[in-house]
Amino acid sequence: MKRAVIVGGAPIGRIESIRSYLRADDFFIYCDGGLRHMAALGRKADLIVGDFDSCENPHAAAETIVLPHEKDDTDSYYAAKEALRRGYRDFLLLGASGARLDHTLGNLALLLMLHEAGARALLVDDYAEMEIVAQEGARVSDRYPYFSLFNLDGSAGGVTVTGAKYPLCGAALPCDSSLGVSNEPLPGQTAEIRALEGRLLLIRVREE
Repeated sequence: MKRAVIVGGAPIGRIESIRSYLRADDFFIYCDGGLRHMAALGRKADLIVGDFDSCENPHAAAETIVLPHEKDDTDSYYAAKEALRRGYRDFLLLGASGARLDHTLGNLALLLMLHEAGARALLVDDYAEMEIVAQEGARVSDRYPYFSLFNLDGSAGGVTVTGAKYPLCGAALPCDSSLGVSNEPLPGQTAEIRALEGRLLLIRVREE
C-alpha cells in the first residue's frame, strides 16, 4: 500500500535517522512551514498544502492547495483529510511534534482521527515513534529502550501488556493515570500491547 508522508513545520534535528523511515514510493505532502525540511529530507513535494502564514508560497511545479488563514482545520489536518479522500490508508507524520505544544497536541488528535478512519498512522520525531493502539494491538521490540502508554480518548479497559518489565493483564488505564509511563521490553523479547476497550497512544522511545 502506498503511503502518504505529511511533513509539518516542527523542528527535525536528527535528519538521517528520520530519512531512514522513508520509502521510494512515498507520496509527499508538505504543509506550509514543513517546506523548510524539503531539502534536508531530499524528497520533492507531490502536494503542498497551507495558508502560508509560516512559509512563503514557493509557487512550485507541484500541485498546491492554498488554504484560508481563518479555518477550522490545521494545515496538517487538512492534508490528512485530503490524502484520505485520495485513497491513502497508510500515513507517516514528520515535523509534527516538538516546539509548540498546541500543534503537537493537535497532531496527536490527528492520529486519533486517522485511526478512526481505519488508517494506519505513525508519527516520528527525533526521539520517538507514536501511534494509536486498540484491539488490533501493537508490538515493541527490545531495540527500543522504553515505551509508554497514554489514554487520550475516554476510558480504556482490558489493557494487556506482555513481554515487558511491567506487565498488565486486563487493566484499566484512565486519562488521569501515569500507570503506562516508561515501561521496558524484556531483553530478547517483543512486548505486545492490546486494549479491548478504548484507544491508547503508544510512544516507542527510539533513543535516550
